[in-house]
Amino acid sequence: MNFSGRELRDLLVAWLALGVAFAFFLERDLVRALMQGGAPPSQFLSALVLSLVTAGVGFLLHELAHKVTAIRFGQAAEFRADYGMLFLAVAGGLAGFLFAAPGAVYHRGRATLRENGLIALAGPATNVVLGVLFFPFIFLGPGFVSEVGYRGAQINFLLAGFNMLPWGPLDGNTVRKWSTVAFVAALVPTVGVGLFALLIM
Repeated sequence: MNFSGRELRDLLVAWLALGVAFAFFLERDLVRALMQGGAPPSQFLSALVLSLVTAGVGFLLHELAHKVTAIRFGQAAEFRADYGMLFLAVAGGLAGFLFAAPGAVYHRGRATLRENGLIALAGPATNVVLGVLFFPFIFLGPGFVSEVGYRGAQINFLLAGFNMLPWGPLDGNTVRKWSTVAFVAALVPTVGVGLFALLIM
């Protein structure tokens, strides 16, 4: 699997921008205190690392799962960041709302409906697996590792559920066009873990 220089740059920028956006959004009180001189910068740095390791990795591996699956089906595939949406995500996180659409994997070549459906399904499935992998770390006692587990499970389960909705450019819509049975089979567990993530917020 090859990466162009532009693709590597786009992946890095998207990862960093999403980390900043989620840190702004999830740590609003800390950001306000920092701006007023009431908190040391090291606290925000810790929040940023937490977001990069959880939200950033979740988005990154979601997109790479699309790329790997597309290549497996003989497609040419490459991630392209949407710099306008990344700016909106950072600004929105600072303002107290967040809509993250960092970009997408664009693939070309001959592909059946089934192959396109499986390429789309790979992203949410990866987030479910990541959520399951993060979850046990919640129980490793109070501290940064436990917070990584909590935040990683929460964000990845939410990403899986949201992306499987059958709307517009979301992955669920592509899966639904391929197979209603496959869509329902994937929708029920992904929305289930997404609702679970909302309950533990």
